[in-house]
Amino acid sequence: MATDKPQSHMQTSQKSNGAARGRTRHARSAYTKAEMQEIFRRFSVQRPEPKGELEHVNPFTLVVAVALSAQATDVGVNRATRGLFQIADTPEKMLALGEEGVIEHIKTIGLYRNKAKNVIALSKMLIEEFGSEVPKTREELMRLPGVGRKTANVVMSMAFGIPTLAVDTHVFRIANRLKMAPGTTPDAVEENLLRVIPKEYLFHAHHWLILHGRYTCKARKPECEHCVIADLCRYPAKTCDVPAPLKELPAQMIGAAALSEGE
Repeated sequence: MATDKPQSHMQTSQKSNGAARGRTRHARSAYTKAEMQEIFRRFSVQRPEPKGELEHVNPFTLVVAVALSAQATDVGVNRATRGLFQIADTPEKMLALGEEGVIEHIKTIGLYRNKAKNVIALSKMLIEEFGSEVPKTREELMRLPGVGRKTANVVMSMAFGIPTLAVDTHVFRIANRLKMAPGTTPDAVEENLLRVIPKEYLFHAHHWLILHGRYTCKARKPECEHCVIADLCRYPAKTCDVPAPLKELPAQMIGAAALSEGE
């Protein structure tokens, strides 16, 4: 009678490695559940209704603006798209404008040629496959040329009110620097943040973290003395343990107002 052959060491090792890969390991947050609750409570007092700073007039122009914002500042994108969106705020108008027409408006933005190509291609796909409507699911959004997971998450949240968490450079830095949700990739950080952010704060969490990273916990030199969570922060190199006074900040200036202020 035939008998099963004993497994080789290599076979056993491969199975063991496969099992290990199948187990998801989550990086541990440095904060307790109560501390995370308090962190986002303070952010909510500071900015009760945080907003994205990309100027747009509808879901289509939002998709375009977010796609253009890769490796560019929101202020720079807003400056480039103000004229563009006045004449091309639908996929049909954008397609009619053509690649060269788009380039004329966005040539001050990095990678503008490739981005213009993507804008025309995504406009064409929206017309041909989605009836000129921006889809609401992440899977469908990510089919659009130039649209990755981060862009899809931003559009889902800002255009359709679906709670998501887009991880851009600010969010990635804050999650790791503060040891809030460490991760080596944006996807890992997103997964870890979704596990630790209190559900009632999830809808605005993306913008709170971006704005905290953009204006307080800056990349080169964090302004710890202006931080409302300085006492809770686990950043080893922080320069202050005393939290800044907790008060609502002035209303955000977005679009034309922000552009004129910066000029």
